[in-house]
Amino acid sequence: MAGVTSLLNMGQLSLLANQTAIQTTGNNIANVNTVGYSRQAVRFEEYPALDGFPGQIGTGAYAAEVYRYFNGFVEKSYLDKASQQSRWDSQYEMLQSVESLFNESTTPGINAAMSQFFADWQALSQRPDDKASRDALLSHSDNLVKLLQNAESNLRVMQQQMDQYLKQEVTEANSLIKQIAELNRQIEMHDDPGKNNANTLIDNRNLLVRQLSQKLDVDVVDNGSGKFTVVTKAGHTLVDGVNAFSLDYQGPQSQQSLVPNSNFDGEIHFDGSDEYEYTLDVVQSGAVTSGAGAAMFRVSLDGGKTWLKDETGNDRLFAARPEDQKVKVQGLDIYFSGATQNLEAGDRFTVTPKSGVYWVTPTTSPLNISPQTMADGTDNPRRITGGTIGGFMIFRDTQVGRYVDRVNALSESLIWEVNRLHSQGAGLDHMSVMSGTYGVADPSIALGSDSSGLAWLNKLEAGNFSMYVYDANSGAYLSNASGPLDFDTATPGIQNFDPTVHSLNDVRDALNNSFGTYVTADIVDNKLVVRSNSGYKFGVGADSAGLLAGLGLNTYFRGSDASTIAVRPDVRSDTNFINAGKVNGGNEANEGDNDTATAIAGLATKEVTIATTFERASSQTLSEYYSAIVATVGADTASTKFNAAYTATLAKDLDERQSASSGVNLDEEMASLVKFQHAYKAAAKLVTTADQMMQTLLGLKQ
Repeated sequence: MAGVTSLLNMGQLSLLANQTAIQTTGNNIANVNTVGYSRQAVRFEEYPALDGFPGQIGTGAYAAEVYRYFNGFVEKSYLDKASQQSRWDSQYEMLQSVESLFNESTTPGINAAMSQFFADWQALSQRPDDKASRDALLSHSDNLVKLLQNAESNLRVMQQQMDQYLKQEVTEANSLIKQIAELNRQIEMHDDPGKNNANTLIDNRNLLVRQLSQKLDVDVVDNGSGKFTVVTKAGHTLVDGVNAFSLDYQGPQSQQSLVPNSNFDGEIHFDGSDEYEYTLDVVQSGAVTSGAGAAMFRVSLDGGKTWLKDETGNDRLFAARPEDQKVKVQGLDIYFSGATQNLEAGDRFTVTPKSGVYWVTPTTSPLNISPQTMADGTDNPRRITGGTIGGFMIFRDTQVGRYVDRVNALSESLIWEVNRLHSQGAGLDHMSVMSGTYGVADPSIALGSDSSGLAWLNKLEAGNFSMYVYDANSGAYLSNASGPLDFDTATPGIQNFDPTVHSLNDVRDALNNSFGTYVTADIVDNKLVVRSNSGYKFGVGADSAGLLAGLGLNTYFRGSDASTIAVRPDVRSDTNFINAGKVNGGNEANEGDNDTATAIAGLATKEVTIATTFERASSQTLSEYYSAIVATVGADTASTKFNAAYTATLAKDLDERQSASSGVNLDEEMASLVKFQHAYKAAAKLVTTADQMMQTLLGLKQ
């Protein structure tokens, strides 16, 4: 009887085991198109055999566990490549829009408008007193201005769009992080490795990790069951078992890191916005003060890897100033407040004048993990480098940010070079008023100081400019009333302008002291205004200091970059103030003179020095520089397209390798289904046979 009973038990176990296998196979077939599903299989184990005669006799087999096919090594490699693919795909998608913005193959653009602008100056040089030529110049100038403004504006709109996308991506990433932590909790409750594998929950978790890798670069550490950790490639924990950390998209801010011996108790502030992060490193201890003894700091735009340089190649140093003497550093005005203790060498401050992604932990302050591109073009490995968050932010700051820099550099050079020549010229009429378009923060601060607030402070040089005074009625030149400015009338001889010493107040005083009988200089809204006194008019001549252009006196353009460039209102209202000529050797401005118009027209082929934040100064024509911008956009787009295709191929290969391991093959499943079906029938036959044997034995008792 014991042997027959053993046969019945064996048959029962076989039925149950093969039924489990059939159910598992059926589940595989049903999920053949389910994203993230890993093929499952049943592991059979043999029951212990019984010792006996003629030897050990087996007691059957049972379904020990349902396991899943999954290659963890391939999956980790896939997460890395998929994250990079997502980054390059998002960048390429956005760069195509930038490329179309600078595409001049089908419609005339900035290059054509600049060519027309200089051609109009050439035409004006041939007919200096022709109103039609002046009107045409003014019209085409407006066209060039609008194109430059539109280029900068469209790029800024793209950056604003990225802000919206990034907010959404961070929100979705946080949702995925929480879901992964929740699945870890459920897996910890249900998973009993080797006995009750939570295969479905683990599949769902892996799918969520894949989705998270599309947002940013991640790595995983799987210690089994719910002991599953997700970190960024830089090591910032996102999920630790059942604990979910989070990301936050925060606005502009500043942070400080003081050396141990520093007692500095003030705060750093900034005005303005920029695409770069500013690292301020105090190199000379001192106070926050308007006078001498101020602490000195240097500035890096790539986290301290490189530092801003001056013209001699040395680190450019800035003074720590209070609010009333804000220091101009690239695109920001920086100042300190509330300090009663000195800054110490080694104190560092990080100014982030843009929105960014921060890692938020339960125990520490938010940490900036926004992507950052170094001066050599490499990614900061301590930050996010992949996913759509990485792609969108690198596009916003590194790519579009530098395109904006270059468009602004082009506009700045155009404004300065034209104004530099125009400001020393003369129109068809002598002037009775000359209003500056560039102001200062404080008229008492030296114009060349970083605290002056003057847009063109770095362009000013030691030198002077001349004034020419004329009788308003007869137009006669008054020789005794003309000449250069004297910045120190108490000292014999003419004292020239020095940008490191003289302020806007000094320029006003020099004008009034030198020509006060004929003109009156005032400061209105921190800008210089020069008016002729009754019975007189005036003109200006050679300016070796750049003061006229730097203060916006007698210039053609106003503004200092692509967003603010415009033709001066008084030039627009009266084309007679377009300076085609200049005061000649006879101290006269003749209507037929074309020296200024010819010089400005010559800018079409003249090499000028242009530089941006991360580019060395280069000498080339304005047209060549713009062509270089277009070429850069095209090269960036092509490079990004290549990287997107390359990483897509790698990610696809790894995904196919994973599918070969964990994917469902219907042919294999059908074969398995037939095999388990026959095994089930055989087990049923075994039970029938054992039953018949039992009946036979029971019949013998009768």
